[in-house]
Amino acid sequence: MFAGGASRSFSVYPLRVVFMETEKKESPLSILISVPKKRFKHAVKRNYVKRQIREGYRKNKEALHDMLQVKEYGLAVAFIYLSDEFIPTQDVEAKIKILLARIIEKSV
Repeated sequence: MFAGGASRSFSVYPLRVVFMETEKKESPLSILISVPKKRFKHAVKRNYVKRQIREGYRKNKEALHDMLQVKEYGLAVAFIYLSDEFIPTQDVEAKIKILLARIIEKSV
């Protein structure tokens, strides 16, 4: 996925998304959430940011799932946190909405 070639990526600060098409399996969508240890040394802080991203994704995933129901392929999506600071949950959720909309736009 990260080696290049078939994957595409873009950033909406404080998140970067890398995604690529995969063959459609039982679940058409798989996600990965990464908060580098370089950004937050303590696991508690990394887990907090992961929970924020996971919750924002959970609330806004319907449009992406609906798009993949029609398509004959699946997606592998990676969310990577770029900031060294905590961002309010509402802001993270707003950024995820933008990211998911752009994924839909670029996947069509």
